[in-house]
Amino acid sequence: MQILLEKYHGLGNDYLVFDPNKNELELNEANVKMICNRNVGLGSDGILEGPLLGEHLAVKIWNPDGSVAEKSGNGVRIFAKYLKDAGYVQKKNYELMTDGGIVEITYLNEEGSRLRISMGKLSFVSEEIPVIGERREVINEDMVFGNNLYPATCVSVGNPHCVIPMQEISKELVCKIGVHSESARYFPERVNTEIMKVTDRNNIAIETYERGAGYTMATGTGACAAAAVAYKLGLTENKMLVHMPGGDLQVEIADDWNVYITGDVFYIAEIKLSTEFSEMLRV
Repeated sequence: MQILLEKYHGLGNDYLVFDPNKNELELNEANVKMICNRNVGLGSDGILEGPLLGEHLAVKIWNPDGSVAEKSGNGVRIFAKYLKDAGYVQKKNYELMTDGGIVEITYLNEEGSRLRISMGKLSFVSEEIPVIGERREVINEDMVFGNNLYPATCVSVGNPHCVIPMQEISKELVCKIGVHSESARYFPERVNTEIMKVTDRNNIAIETYERGAGYTMATGTGACAAAAVAYKLGLTENKMLVHMPGGDLQVEIADDWNVYITGDVFYIAEIKLSTEFSEMLRV
């Protein structure tokens, strides 16, 4: 059995593309963990499985811990680049199905390396995120993570996010919070955590601790979530640049709360797994 994977990154957020039309292996929690392990496997922030064919082209997004993510902004952009590279699509615009809903892809150059994605509609409603308690918009609520109190605003971008505005942010701080917030009692399906610093009306900076992945250098849905919170709280305009350790992403929030991201992705390599490692993945 031979296994082929393609590696890409978006703002330092690296994914492997696993095309089931070119591979015999069936992915599961155990072998996804092995492949994503950075010491004994290939290493990645997740695996994009597809295209899965149906009414819409579809992708399944695996986290490195073997769980499945509903949506990923960087993952979707990377997968769209792969679809163009592999010849699955020739159109400039099309729809792609994720577990978190349909996203609309627009290529902004011939290579397909710069893309604009319609990520869907944002929601601050508790049961749609989800967050426990009565139905409400979860805006600026006090939440306790690791015995510390934080003012949190929660939002769904097709997956759940908890955003905490701060004066200063760092990798160390988001990891300190995220290790507690990811599985906190407020979030029945766990949560992605962003700490956010507003620079001015058109610029914010974030650090991210992702559900199922831990600290990441960049996040598409997290950028959308943080931008939405900054705009909802009246701290920014509806168009802004989101600065992350891996790079910057343009985010625009429409009047109906649909959210759009624009950014670049990069192809790294085609990878052929050894026969020995491929056989180990039959678990």
